[in-house]
Amino acid sequence: MSQPKKKSRRRFILGGLGLTGALLVGWGFLPPRQRLNAAHDLPVHDGEVALNGWISIAADGSVNVAMHRSEMGQGIHTALQMLVAEELDVPLSRVKPMYVPADKIYGNLAAIADGLPFHPDDQGSLKRVAHWITLKFARELGVQMTGGSSSVKDAWLPMREAGATARAMLIAAAAKKWQVAVAECSTLDGAVLHASGKRATYADLAADAVHSQPGEVQLKHPRDFKLIGTSQPRTDALAKADGSAHFGIDARPEGMLYAALRQSPVIGGKVKNFDAASVMKMPGVMHVVDFSMPDMVAGVAVVAKSYWQAKQAMAALAIVWEPGDNARLSTEGIFKEFATQLDKESGHAYYQTGDAAEALAGKNVVQTVEAEYRAPFLAHAAMEPINCTAQVSDSKVDIWVSTQVPGISVDLAAKVANIKSDYINLHMAYLGGGFGRRLEADMVAQAVRIAMETRGLPVQLIWSREEDISHDMYRPAALARFRAGLDSAGKLIAYDNKSASGAIAHQFLKRAFGFAGAGPDKTTAEGEFDMPYEIPNQRIAHVIVPSAVPIGFWRSVGHSHNAFFKESFIDELAHAAKQDSAAFRRALLVRHPRHLAVLDAAVSKAGQVPAGRAHGLALHESFGTIVAQVAEVSVQDGQIRVHRVVCALDCGIAVNPNIIAQQMESAVVFGLSAALYGEIVIRDGQVVQTNFGDYPVLRINEAPEVETVIIKSAEPPQGIGEPGVPPIAPAVANAVFKLTGKRLRSLPLKLS
Repeated sequence: MSQPKKKSRRRFILGGLGLTGALLVGWGFLPPRQRLNAAHDLPVHDGEVALNGWISIAADGSVNVAMHRSEMGQGIHTALQMLVAEELDVPLSRVKPMYVPADKIYGNLAAIADGLPFHPDDQGSLKRVAHWITLKFARELGVQMTGGSSSVKDAWLPMREAGATARAMLIAAAAKKWQVAVAECSTLDGAVLHASGKRATYADLAADAVHSQPGEVQLKHPRDFKLIGTSQPRTDALAKADGSAHFGIDARPEGMLYAALRQSPVIGGKVKNFDAASVMKMPGVMHVVDFSMPDMVAGVAVVAKSYWQAKQAMAALAIVWEPGDNARLSTEGIFKEFATQLDKESGHAYYQTGDAAEALAGKNVVQTVEAEYRAPFLAHAAMEPINCTAQVSDSKVDIWVSTQVPGISVDLAAKVANIKSDYINLHMAYLGGGFGRRLEADMVAQAVRIAMETRGLPVQLIWSREEDISHDMYRPAALARFRAGLDSAGKLIAYDNKSASGAIAHQFLKRAFGFAGAGPDKTTAEGEFDMPYEIPNQRIAHVIVPSAVPIGFWRSVGHSHNAFFKESFIDELAHAAKQDSAAFRRALLVRHPRHLAVLDAAVSKAGQVPAGRAHGLALHESFGTIVAQVAEVSVQDGQIRVHRVVCALDCGIAVNPNIIAQQMESAVVFGLSAALYGEIVIRDGQVVQTNFGDYPVLRINEAPEVETVIIKSAEPPQGIGEPGVPPIAPAVANAVFKLTGKRLRSLPLKLS
């Protein structure tokens, strides 16, 4: 990270990947594209000067930074601004976020590369080559997305490089102006200084800096960080507190109409007919639109002058549906099919070492433990209702939307409107919650299709909460089976795990890019196959069972349920071995000092458990971050109550500890909602749940105290938004077992 850098990008990437000599040769023939300068100039106004594809300097000396990731409550804009402010030597208060047009330099390389199904302990050349090629492919693809807890991880080099390069250009401009050596100049608080006492602000130098040659560009060594690693208030806090922040649902283009919708109640159903005339005379009603499109949920929308008018007319509209092939689909049938496939198929082995089957049958195994776990479908239920505003004219389309995937949204809008993507104008906004739901662009397609009927007037489509809960892209349901063997000393020597579920990638690729995925999907088995536990004989496999239920990315994805399966079963093994759960795990982590440190930190901070309560432990790594949680739990009148959660983590360099603590608190509450209450049930092809009355979330009086312990690290930053979710369910379940002797193997956790 402290190596001198040139503008060629070669040293930046090579240093980050640590490639072998053979790949260094290949690199010369196949250099990656740079991520410093965009194909199009940054938008500048009122005397601003763009220094690269990320940074412009305003006339008052403030710094505008390209915000290529969506802010959905995770504090990413603050973290990204900090990366630039650190390298540019400018106060964070003078760095402003700036939405920018889509460009491939803003593509998310880390999220795509993290999808490779390699075990974290694998250090072989195949993994390095695959990772290198995937990064190159991702750079060419240039998919701009916010997901996979990858924003800081992906931006760690390019945004720091942008700040460091801009700083070098400003120093070069000052040195030339003063006729002094570059080495004699330094920077502080948005100004270039010289030992003679000369001083020039960045605003004074920006115009000349555009034409300067920065020469060697060197990133700061972590020991020299002044901002990174310190707790900073969120830069978006004031706007969200005073109401000036704009979310997608706040769009108000002139002449805007409103649309309410109803979608097929049966999964995969179609619109047969409806009586538009019956509602056209209702107050404010302007249009009734069948927006059904191929490969999307069928439905009808009513457009009116106000949302209330549209909603009332929508409720009065009689629609006859064709239920289709899924009219008998049920949760029970889905899990029965999972069990059937697990009985029949060996599955794709994501990781195996030794011979688990032979070891389990061998004489060294004196105790065999078997268990079956299950997890339900889950909805996202973000607080901001699903919405999109669209305006379609003869030559262009404007869309206002809260989205995690601006590029996919633009491409889908262009497809529906049958125009080139260049004629789509996307207006970005804050997201009132995402959790993966806004990685989908179905609301964009619907809004554009409806707006094509409104004769050039913009229309805002808003889903009701009932439509949201019953027409989500759900977290997959899953079934997992375990069989493990202990020797006479209680040592775990054999471990076999096989699970079944649908494959998110198979469906998402079809919805986002128009082609169906195939083959293994890492998200199905992540959190199972990539565990750090050192077991000599193990096999972790998964069987994909095609899902008629639409499934999508949900906060922490496969880790969200696989951590529950794996960490609950590890606790079962510790109990069978008559060992303390923490000690049992320590014995399996001899070669994993970072995991051990996190585990010990959580246990130490948790301290002694109060009378009438129990501590439950879980350790899990996801998105590069290791998290251990100790949940302090009681059972009162048959109800599970979580009082306190200690959350220790190693996420690499902690860019902003304040935001990290916020995200761990958020993740615990989000994960507890799912662990204690979350369940989507399918009956007769329909989702049973409709609103927070039957799909509850954790109430404020149920929220536990959360204490976050951040392990100091010199490793590059890893994910934060999701890793706090997976350990909470098993930690609670393991505590409940200590209190009641009852092993809860299904989510949500219920004692009766």
